[in-house]
Amino acid sequence: MRDDRLSDGNLPLELDAFVGRSAELAGLSRLLDSARLVTVTGAGGIGKSRLATRAARPHRACLVELASVRDPEFVDHAVVEALGLTDHTARPPREALLARLAEPGRELLLVLDGFEHLVEVCAELVDDLLRRLPGLRVLAVGRRPLAVAGERVFPLAPLGAPEAVELFVDRAAQQGVTVLAEDPDVRELCGRLDGIPLAVELAAGRLRALSPAQLLDRFEDRFRLLAGAARCAPARHRTLRTAIGWSHELCTPGERLLWSRLTVFAGPFDLEAAEYVCSGNGLPEEDVVDVLAELVAQSVVGREESPAGARYRMLDTVRAYGADWLEGTGDADRLRRRHRDWYLGLATWCELDWFSPRQSEVAARVEAELPNLRCALDHCLADPEEAHLGQYLAGSLWFYWAGCGRLSEGRHWLEQAVRLDSGHELSRLKALWVLGYVAILQGDPVPALAALQECREEAERSANPTAVAYAEHRTGCLALVTDDMPRAEALLRSALERYQEIGELNSNVLMGQVELAMARAFQGDLSEAVKLCDDVRRVCEDHGERWTRSYALYVLAYAAWSEGDPGGARDLLTDCLGAAHAFNDLLGSVLSIELLALVTMAQDDPVEAAVLQGAAAAMWPSVGLPLFGSAFYNAPHERCEATARERLGDARYEECVRAGARLDREAAVARALGRVPRALPAQRGAVRPAREPAGMREPAASPTRKGGETAG
Repeated sequence: MRDDRLSDGNLPLELDAFVGRSAELAGLSRLLDSARLVTVTGAGGIGKSRLATRAARPHRACLVELASVRDPEFVDHAVVEALGLTDHTARPPREALLARLAEPGRELLLVLDGFEHLVEVCAELVDDLLRRLPGLRVLAVGRRPLAVAGERVFPLAPLGAPEAVELFVDRAAQQGVTVLAEDPDVRELCGRLDGIPLAVELAAGRLRALSPAQLLDRFEDRFRLLAGAARCAPARHRTLRTAIGWSHELCTPGERLLWSRLTVFAGPFDLEAAEYVCSGNGLPEEDVVDVLAELVAQSVVGREESPAGARYRMLDTVRAYGADWLEGTGDADRLRRRHRDWYLGLATWCELDWFSPRQSEVAARVEAELPNLRCALDHCLADPEEAHLGQYLAGSLWFYWAGCGRLSEGRHWLEQAVRLDSGHELSRLKALWVLGYVAILQGDPVPALAALQECREEAERSANPTAVAYAEHRTGCLALVTDDMPRAEALLRSALERYQEIGELNSNVLMGQVELAMARAFQGDLSEAVKLCDDVRRVCEDHGERWTRSYALYVLAYAAWSEGDPGGARDLLTDCLGAAHAFNDLLGSVLSIELLALVTMAQDDPVEAAVLQGAAAAMWPSVGLPLFGSAFYNAPHERCEATARERLGDARYEECVRAGARLDREAAVARALGRVPRALPAQRGAVRPAREPAGMREPAASPTRKGGETAG
């Protein structure tokens, strides 16, 4: 007996709009055209079934729903039944299936949905069918791959933010509720739902009773909130808890244990961290890698490549489910302590390795680990008995706060840390001088001076020569940016001598030498400034250090411009800006662009000079006080502006500045480095012939204003 399902397929009609997923749909369709077995994998509620059935629609396809099948021996029967095959003989259903599908010219796309609890028997079935039926292709849909030869895996990620919002708005309209995509509460809600389509749809179903703002207020218990799907929905998709719980049921006890323990990570993590933090008490360290691999295979944990190497992550919703289980085990405190210890060790290693050829890798590693480092800081600073560890951690990350564009966040943690009386002087002294340094960089001299004075007084009282040296160094740095050059020079020379006496050599020490060079340059001694920075450059290159080296290049470029060599200055600044931008060092980047504007003016291009000044002006608010409020640092800017205005006229100059201000940071850096073509408003008047103002080649040294930051 024949059935039309083999000819026409049995895919269900769609009852609501298919939203987004255009790129995924195109990618899956391409795979179906080139492979005989494709498996769509992903977490529960991610939208695998909907995408697969949409991709299968252009084909002659039959859908086999396996979620409700519990007996592995019934899988063959389920396939036969879904295909509408009737066979009254005594032969096994597999034979009937093979006989029917082997008919000449028969082509079929078999969609196996929800196989993850029957993975072994389904893998055997698919392997057998594909080997014996040349006209058959299989699209499998589950939370893990089948692991069959020839399988192409298509991992499905959550919806992007715009698509999640679009889905929420569409499903809200189905409830007769109008919400706007521009509503900040809607955007935040969709973000907190991880872009999981099931979660978004369940949240939209609550809109008849609750507004998006009220949903956010009640989000603490997301699993209770997000319940009540349509009655026709599969049982495992009627609440968010059952969707995630289905995956939990499929895990072994060891996998459930690791799932719960991994929830102590606040963001992506690597294998080594998981092995250290999550092992013990029933899970040997050597077993973690295999158990983690299974969680990845089951789409509980995702794996991704990053600049810091392979990383693992959990969706917040999956993490929240596992966190409830962790609390129930009574092991949460031990796991949090191990998490804290791992990231204290990581910060210690990174601080030491910052002064090495691995500086870029260190920056990428800390950036990748930032959510977990924040979690460790929170944990330490919330417990008075661990306050000293929080002070140590916040101070050890000085290189990241200062060198990688995190001044504001660094100050937040450091201010919290130094307010605590930890009873551990060494940790608090370091946090104090780092706080002073960060405040200087933000152009906030009063709290900077207070922190540095307290650090020095306590260090002298306790005879701590290292803390004395750092406090004196940063006080000299403060004098530099507040235009007291004689005091800056005296303090910086003294600090460098102290560093030499105690055998201290690192990026901070070399930065002190760069700052001394800047002080000498501002006082007109370009020769000594060049000598000091050439020495810094040599030491940095010997050690593979690039961050402090970039600031030495900045001073050398300033000297080159002052001595009438704009071409040499540009070469130095190009190198400087490239390094600063690679570290996300906003201060180093904007200083380089400011000086590049002056060099560009010296090379007879007032239009581009004005554009660069506009680009720099747009960057300063993300750093702090523009040019530190320092007359010495500001004089080249004013000279460039005055010359450009004279050449272009005020209206044209302002027009070019506005054009520069419209550039985002990436575009501004690319523009300054000459990597993009210039596109400016049409010029409304001729540029007057080049004329160099008097004193253009002399160093700027006209102190008038106070306050600000540092060049390092």
